[in-house]
Amino acid sequence: MEKYGVSKAYIFLGFIPINTNLYRDLQNWGYTVVFKPTVPDGYGEIKGNCDAEMVLQTVSDMYEKFFNKAVLVTGDGDFACLVNFLKDRKRFEIVLSPNSQKASILLKKAAPENIVFLERFKNRLEYTKGDKGNHK
Repeated sequence: MEKYGVSKAYIFLGFIPINTNLYRDLQNWGYTVVFKPTVPDGYGEIKGNCDAEMVLQTVSDMYEKFFNKAVLVTGDGDFACLVNFLKDRKRFEIVLSPNSQKASILLKKAAPENIVFLERFKNRLEYTKGDKGNHK
């Protein structure tokens, strides 16, 4: 967060009661947690479908002048239109995507020079047994 001057970080999640400790930790670590009700999909998996909330929050914050540049953490091609919207208004910084193989081609095309794949930093980010809560 420091590298890109992030002052506020949102995380959009489907609310699952068993994960309340995780949600508390995320808030303690400085995230603004935005919850979406969950529903089962056709395969029995729980879905939160937070895409629209993330887009709306980003655009709202931009118009309210709550940020200068946006840093998006996603690999989902549904956000390519948001990247293009922010780029057109010179309010886009970078996309941080977990995995280059699973990231959408639409997202890669929208931000060809402004996408970083976090897998490059796996050895610095991963939790290793014995860290006692201290992450690399």
